[in-house]
Amino acid sequence: MEVAANCSLRVKRPLLDPRFEGYKLSLEPLPCYQLELDSAVAEVKLRDDQYTLDHMRAFGMYNYLHCDLWNQDNIYFVDQLGRIMNLAVTLDTALGKPREVFRLPTDLAAYDNRLCASLHFTSSTWATVSDGTGRLYLIGTGERGNGTSEKWEILFNEDLGDPFVILHSVSITKSEDHSISTILLRVEKEELDRKGSGFYVSLEWVTISKINKEIQKYEITDRKVLNGKSVPHYAAIEPGGNGLMIASCKSFRFVQDEKQDEEKNDEKLTDKNKVEPLYYWQQTEEDLTMIIHFSEDVSKEDIEIRFSPDHISIALKKQPYLEGKLFSSIDHESSTWIIKENKSLEVSLIKKDEGLTWPELILGDERGDCIRDSAQCAAIAERLMHLTSEELNPNPDKEKPPCNAQELEECDIFFEESSSLCRFDGNTLKTTHVVNLGSNQYLFSVLVDPKEMPCFCLRHDVDALLWQPHYSQQDEMWEHIATFNALGYVQASKRDKKFFACAPNYSYAALCECLRRVFIYRQPTAMSTVLYNRKEGRQVGQVAKQQVASLETNDPILGFQATNERLFVLTTKNLFLIKVNTDN
Repeated sequence: MEVAANCSLRVKRPLLDPRFEGYKLSLEPLPCYQLELDSAVAEVKLRDDQYTLDHMRAFGMYNYLHCDLWNQDNIYFVDQLGRIMNLAVTLDTALGKPREVFRLPTDLAAYDNRLCASLHFTSSTWATVSDGTGRLYLIGTGERGNGTSEKWEILFNEDLGDPFVILHSVSITKSEDHSISTILLRVEKEELDRKGSGFYVSLEWVTISKINKEIQKYEITDRKVLNGKSVPHYAAIEPGGNGLMIASCKSFRFVQDEKQDEEKNDEKLTDKNKVEPLYYWQQTEEDLTMIIHFSEDVSKEDIEIRFSPDHISIALKKQPYLEGKLFSSIDHESSTWIIKENKSLEVSLIKKDEGLTWPELILGDERGDCIRDSAQCAAIAERLMHLTSEELNPNPDKEKPPCNAQELEECDIFFEESSSLCRFDGNTLKTTHVVNLGSNQYLFSVLVDPKEMPCFCLRHDVDALLWQPHYSQQDEMWEHIATFNALGYVQASKRDKKFFACAPNYSYAALCECLRRVFIYRQPTAMSTVLYNRKEGRQVGQVAKQQVASLETNDPILGFQATNERLFVLTTKNLFLIKVNTDN
């Protein structure tokens, strides 16, 4: 059976700045332009039955503004009339009104049970669109950015059942065959689930292929479903369509694997209920004892045992009885065994590493039952007692004071759930690579290169590190490409933050709150004037700036996108453009 490779993210030390001093607040004004929309954004608010945290993450915090990285500074949104509106910016001082590039055939106002319309740019000439009612559209856009000559055409549309949002899609061309793969997200109710809220997250991996080379006809050729218990932080298909990467708090499994696992678990439970343990075992800090009870009398001549440093083999009357690799090493020359009352076998194993607690005796063998006595449990509890206390720092002068969570800063507190990053193979549907993200808080994702998978940003200590997935590099599948100094620490203080983004060239990172305020954090740049550190008397060569922009509106922020030159902020009735790079 193939086992997923446990991987780690390799940080590039040259990209870290241990001498980073912090962000200096800059009062330099940022040019901000405001456009009033002809029709309000097609916002869909959560219903009374959409009350879980997963509903809020998937739909309540949805980004209604979409950026076309194939044509930078082109942004799109869907309004209440079902129109996909585009704003193309070439000159900030000559902004025109957003123009209609496509109108959804569906009357959105006629549906009460719908989600927000979603859009993803699959390539420079393709886009996938969901109207929020459960219908998926595959649209040929032609070469976007051609202004009035641009024409969007529906080449495929089909009702796929319950409403969904599009997370990611890719265009795949192999020889003369063309296909589109997309990931759709739903939060569904499991009526038979009595634990928790009863909701689960479904990811559907849909492949739409061209079936006729002479005419533009596309059909669904493959549908795969993964289920999990939390909305993923990140989900993206590899450019070749051979795999899928997911970062989430709870694991995802393909549906057919889940059914197989349930059947196996049922069989194991049935076997455990029917069959007594094959052996019993217990341990101390120095040794382990295995006890096997036989149904008939045995003698020493009937038993044959072989010890090795990490392996044990037991034969009964020349027939294999128990064999396997031990959890850790033993002193095989000092290990012994004895027959008691012709009914049981007692094996004594001496640990090589004293004090090491074994979670299992034989790796992968579930036929044994571990016996723990009360004295052993009490000793473990006593060793751990110093880590907790019901009093608030009762003795601060103590050599080992108890851990007091109230002394931690907010940004130092670990999250209850640790996330993992998994890579799934599209053919075998098995997990091939796993990274335990641990306390590396997921911050945001951004598309840096439209030909690659989206990057994701994680918190490492106080910094925020940007990682680029490389599906073709098995040894180094995730590359550390940029660092935003101290951003992990800074963002923890922003309690009302809603959206996070960064420039594709890593020149700055930005976040916005639910209302009005936008914070911009620029990477360190050389000073044009001489500046000295007053405390140390040394000249400062580079300064990192923090800037704040306040929007002239009280409407909630619904969308947020960053390009190298500009920040775009979408509210219900207005679109704001913030000129970030004023050098040009």
